[in-house]
Formats: sequence, C-alpha cells, structure tokens
Amino acid sequence: MNALTDAVRAGRIAEVADLLDGMTDAERRACFPELKALRKELRPNLWSERGQRILPALHLAGAACQTGAAAVANWLAATDFTWASASPARLVDALADRDLAWIADVAHRLARRPVSARIPFGLMTGLVRLSACPVPTTDAYLQGWLRHIGSSWARTGSLADRLRQEPQLAELVAALFEVDDIGSVLGWIAGEGANSWPASLARLTEDGTLDRKPMLDGCVARLLRGGRAPDVRVFLQLLQALAPTREEERERVADWTALAADAASPVAGHAQSLLAGLALDGELPPRRLAELSRAVLFRTEKKLLRAQLVLLGKVLAQDASGVDALLPALAQALGHPDSEVRERAVKLVERHAPRIGDPDVREVLVAGAEQAPPLLRARVAEALGRVPVTTQGYEEVLPPVPVPLRLAPAPESAAELAEEVGALLAGTADDVVAFERTLDGLVRHAHRDPGTLREALRPVVSRLSWFATGTVHASGFLGDRHLELVLAALLHRTPGEGFGTPLQDPLSGAGCVHSPLGRAFNARIWEIADLVHAGPPPFLLSTPTWSTGLLEPDELVARLDAYRELGARVAPADFAQALLRVRRQDRTAAGAAAARAAALGTPEGTRLARWLTADGPALPPVRRRTAGPRVLLESGELAELQEDFPPDFPPLGRPVTVYSERWRCYHWDADLRPHWTALLPGHRELVALRLLRDFSSLAVDDTRGAAGTLPRLAESDGAAGPALHLGIAYALGARHEEDRFAAVDALLVLAAREQLDAERLGADLGELVHRGAVKPARLVESVRTAAATGANATVWDILRHTLPALLAGLAGDRPPAPPRGLADLLAVAADCAERSGARGEVPHLAQTAGRRGSSRLLAQARRLRSALVPDVAA
Repeated sequence: MNALTDAVRAGRIAEVADLLDGMTDAERRACFPELKALRKELRPNLWSERGQRILPALHLAGAACQTGAAAVANWLAATDFTWASASPARLVDALADRDLAWIADVAHRLARRPVSARIPFGLMTGLVRLSACPVPTTDAYLQGWLRHIGSSWARTGSLADRLRQEPQLAELVAALFEVDDIGSVLGWIAGEGANSWPASLARLTEDGTLDRKPMLDGCVARLLRGGRAPDVRVFLQLLQALAPTREEERERVADWTALAADAASPVAGHAQSLLAGLALDGELPPRRLAELSRAVLFRTEKKLLRAQLVLLGKVLAQDASGVDALLPALAQALGHPDSEVRERAVKLVERHAPRIGDPDVREVLVAGAEQAPPLLRARVAEALGRVPVTTQGYEEVLPPVPVPLRLAPAPESAAELAEEVGALLAGTADDVVAFERTLDGLVRHAHRDPGTLREALRPVVSRLSWFATGTVHASGFLGDRHLELVLAALLHRTPGEGFGTPLQDPLSGAGCVHSPLGRAFNARIWEIADLVHAGPPPFLLSTPTWSTGLLEPDELVARLDAYRELGARVAPADFAQALLRVRRQDRTAAGAAAARAAALGTPEGTRLARWLTADGPALPPVRRRTAGPRVLLESGELAELQEDFPPDFPPLGRPVTVYSERWRCYHWDADLRPHWTALLPGHRELVALRLLRDFSSLAVDDTRGAAGTLPRLAESDGAAGPALHLGIAYALGARHEEDRFAAVDALLVLAAREQLDAERLGADLGELVHRGAVKPARLVESVRTAAATGANATVWDILRHTLPALLAGLAGDRPPAPPRGLADLLAVAADCAERSGARGEVPHLAQTAGRRGSSRLLAQARRLRSALVPDVAA
C-alpha cells in the first residue's frame, strides 16, 4: 500500500501499473482514501510541474482502487485530469480484470457524458470492446468515433476502407441520423470529394456493406427533422450521393412534398427537382402536384417560386386535362409581393383560362387576384371572362394618429408605491411613464411620511447590492440605475452632505455629442436624490402630463400656485425640466396660461409667462457634412436655451459638430435614450441631432437598437426637421430587422400626422444609397414593409425623390454596374405607382427604360415608366 502511494507521489506510472496488477481488491480499496486526499492536495496547483507529473499516475491508481461503476466513471471523467491523464490503454488494462457487465456499465456511463467532458474515445471504445457490450450511440461516443475513424493523417487507406473494418458499423451509422448537430462534424472531417463522409457512405451502400433502404429512410427522416444549415447540408449531400432510383422517388412523394414545403432552401430545392422529374414524366398525379404547388408558392424564396411556376407551365403544356386541379394553386402567387412571380402567374392564367371547366376555379383565381395591382387584376378578370371591377379611386391607408396617454396620479399609499418601485426595478428601464410616476410618488410620500415610505421600501430594495453596504457614493449608480440612486438617498445609504455642486457625473462623457442630454437628465435626478435625502418638496413640478413627456401649461401654473401657498422652495433643475416639457404649440392656451402665471407674482411665474409667450420651439440652423460614407449634420446655437437656465441645461442648445465624436463616449446604454426624448418632448430635432451618429451606425456599422427611439421622436412635438428625417433614412437601411421595423413605424407615424417631408426623406435616401451608406437591398425590405400596410402613395412619394440619384449613374453608353437591389427597388416603386395611380415623370427613368436589353432592372424600369405614363409603350 505504501509502495503504491509512494509511486503515485513520485509520478512513476509504469511502477503504479505493475503494483496494481499484484494487489487484491481489498488492498486497492484501502489505498483509495490517501489517493483521494492527494487529489485534494493537488487541486490548487494542477498546472504546476509537480501536479502535471503526479496526475497521470493518480488518475490510473484512483480508477483501479474503486469498486463502484459510478465512482470509477466520475473519477475517469473528472476535470482535474483533463490535461494530465493516464493513457486509455493503461486505464483499460487496469480495469480488465473486472466483471464484463461492470465494465460495460462504466463504458456507457462515460459515453453519456457531454462532449465538453473530453472523454478519450480510445478509453470508451477500449472498454466497449473488452466487455463486448452494445455500442453506445451518444453524442460523445459518436463524435469521438467520427474523429477517430476520419483521421486520415494518422491512418492508411480511404475512409470507406476504414469504415468497412468497423464491426458495429450499421448501428453507428444509424445513430448518425438521430443525433442533432452531428452533421457539422461530418462536414469538416475528411473534407469534400471522393473521400468525404457522404461519398464514402454512398459507396458502402452501393457495395452492400450498408443496407440501402435504412440509409435512404434515415437520411430523409433527418432532413425532415431540419436543423442548422451546416448540420443539414451534409445529409443533403448524402441523399444526392445515394441517388434514389425512380421507384425510390415514387415511394417517398409525401416526404419530398413535405421537404419542399418546410425545409431549408437547398433541401427544398432538391426535393422540388425530384418531384419535377416525376411530374414531367407523368408519374405525379395532378392532385399531388397541386398540393406541392400550394406549399411552395406559400414560401418566400423567389428561386423556388419561379421554378414551381415554370414546372406548372410545362406540365399544363404537356397535358391540359389537369387545369381545374392545378390552376387554383396560382391564387397564392397572384398576390405575391414579387412582381415577376405575379407576372408569371397571370400569364399562366391567361394561357389556360379557356380550358377551365369548374366555375369554382374561376372564383378562386378572381379572389386571389384581389391583392394584385389594378392592371394585373384587370388582366386576370378579362382572361376569366369577368368584368373588371372598377374602383372609385385609390385610398391611402395610414395608421391612426397615436394618441398620447395621460399619466395616472402617483399611488396614494406607500405600500402601493413600493409595489410599483419593485415592478420598475424588475422591468424595463426605458419605461418613461412608470419612471416619472414613481419619481413623483417617491417625492410626495417622502414629504408626507418618510418613515412609512422607508418601511414599505425596505423589503423591495433589500436584494439590491448597495442596501447592506452602508454609505454608497452617488457616482456608483451609473447607466440606468437612476431610480436606485433616489432610493439609496431616501434610505440614507448616500453621503449625508449630499451630492455636491456642481454635479459631476462620469456618464456625462465630456465632449461627447450625447453629453448635454445625459448631463441635463442626470442633473434633475441627482437634484431629486438630494431633495429626498434632505428635505423634499410636496411634489415635482416637472412630472409630465402625457406619455410623450409633454406638460400642460395650466397644470404647471397650478403646481406653481400650490408651491406659493405652501411656501415651498422651487428646485432649479426641476423647474428647468418643467419649462422644457411645457406644451407651447397651442398659442391660445399658452397665452392664457401665461397671464395666470404672471399673476402669481413669483419669479418662477414670471419666468414661465415669458417662456409661454416667446416665439416657441425653433429649429437651430444646420448644415450637412460628409464623413466617409456618412452624411451628418452640424447645428448652430439655439438662443432660447441659453438664458435663465441652470448650468446643466444650456448645453442642450449649444452647437453640434461632427468633431464631438472624437471624444470617448460613455453612453452605451440604450435604455437611456427614451428618457432623452422625454427630456425635450417639444424639441425632438435637438434630440435627433445628437443621436444622428447612432442612427447612421445602424446602416454603416451594422449596430443594433438605436432605431427604437425613432417612433418616440415621431410621436413627440416640435418641428420634424432634417435630423429626424436623416435618422429615419439611415434606419430604413439598418442591418437588423427590428431597427428597420422601428424606422417604418416612425415614417408611418409622421405621415399619419402630416409631418412627413417625403421629398427630404427621398433625397436623403438617394444620397445615402449613392454614397454606399445604405444598401439598396435593406431599403427594399423597409419600403416594401411600409407599402404592405397600405401606404403606397406615401412610399411612392418618397421613392420618386430617391430614384433619380440612382438612375443618373446609369446614363451613358457604358454605364457602371447598377447597385445591387436597384431592380427590386424599382419593382416596389412600380407596385406603389400602379396601386396608387401615380402619374408623372421621374428624371432619368425614361433613358433607363429606353435602353436595349432584357435584364430585370430594365424590365422593372419599363414597368414603372408604363405605370407613370400610360400612353408610353412598355
């Protein structure tokens, strides 16, 4: 026993193996406690020279000195030995004298470990062969087998030759079809070509080593189950290598149809081609072909759609007897967003309509054409012998104008307020309405009964990290933790002397273009924290009336009157925020409120009266600057924000320059942006100016999330100027779909509010696409989405100012290659023009449409030209 432990401590693994051979089970078990203690001793220094020397010997001895299968498997798979383990051959030899069923149990336990456990395949397969047990078919065993058998650099012969030597090949290959994500491993081991896994398995199937029917069934079943592209690709290659016979294809028609309907595009395309071969040879009944067509025509991939329409045309040309069964499938294609798909479907209807015998088929096709543009609807109706339905004129469909929600009063009881605080802490930090109500409620209850409020809040905030740590400085609350700062001050977890003047916040990001927004917002929050810490007012002046952040002037006058009666001190940042939020667009209401404010006889009332009777929100002068592919805006100073405001607020109206971006920016938290829009709800252009770089990064740098602010800005008040429109233009070309959707929402809201400058937005898009900042393909998805809501006239009004900048580059005898996606953009423009009945000329369109050729771009240009100028031949 002492000799074994001494040999282990010395790292003499050959001696350990010899000693184990001569020991009884009882002697081995007696050694294990010391071996276990040694493992614990080594754990802090596994990577030391001593640890790396001892661990292999300890691994071998510990496995041999235990009797339970579970304990031995745990020891063998322990992470302590991952990078310093005994060889599989020594481990198998040390366990060879055990009962075969016990060895099989250990083997299967090891095989059930995750792949990340890195169990050596040599150990698992050695135990399997030793015990003659059924082969495990787990992820770890299969991946280990694949890597072992596919290591051509360590073995001779082809992959197929090595597979033939595997005694349990059929079981292992069958398991490949059952394990998810195994295809990605198959794909890179042994590479491509004749020695790849698909080619080798097909060769073994051909020579009878593997049964053909289980191989085909397993491969098809795996493709039907789907998965990630690398996983599915190798099984598609295997199916193609197996080359099903015509009889095997007929046996699996239902499977091919299911794959064509729901599988990934490459798989669906192969299944479609197999069924097409059957159909053209007359071996696919019309009912089955119609089922296939309905499934494929519901997909979005244009290649599959066009191939299916071509197939239908060929089948009907060969045998027109299936017209009644096949033509109803075209109903889905007649209203498809892609114009070429619609055109092909209409031509099929026109060609085969005279042979329709079932009246119900005509009804189905007429109904399907309802979603097509008017010209195509008329062609379908004429082909079917119907009188075209004449419309009374196009009607634009825009979303209802958003109605702002009035903020509910703060909760009456401290317990209710505490519940709302807990919900806000656990919810989203960008909920402006909940945040503002909670702030006002905390101030009100801190003024009314601070002791009761603190008791109600303790259970809610007790889980927060700062609650039990004593004093926490205010600078520790960064990002979206402003509410926590107020709570910490209320519960006396912040310094007793307050927060100092002037306020210093690391998130201001000195010199950053966002810093005026962050600085003004933080100033108010820090002031509120200071107030609840020392002596809060009865309520906040700046709590908005509406969800957009606007504050009604009558309400602010009433609050100032209440302050006057109570003798409450007006907090500077709170009052400054109230001024920035007060609604001044209704000049009559603002004038009446100004008179009442002046009558209060207080400095704040006088200041409010001057503010309400001033000229109102104005746009600062701006100029365009280019920086690489970007187009950015610089602004001048807004004078009305430079007087009678606390020091943290005038920077909001200071000039904006593109050089501000050279400073490091700390405002990475997207949850802050909605609060910035509520900071200046009547000056949304100022916010858009300072967020414009973020909007441009959506398209240029493929960032994510900034466009979520655009719908809020669209719902705010103040002029919708060049910064907001340019921001929407960038976001329409954003990399991520959710950002493009947000841009479409903002566009439609502005249109519904009659605030959209379509000419400005269209010209911005044309310039950005021309400069390479916005990719046409992304823009196509955005404008197509907007048009699909029913805003065809709005989208056309934008695109008619976008297209000239893109078509101008195609003039001349040798024009450059058009931007990728321009044909699709022309198709969307033509759709919108056809549906809305637009007329007129577009610069450079006639020259493009008049060029010789049959490319898709020229076809769509001619189509748009025909829609705009019907008298001109397409």
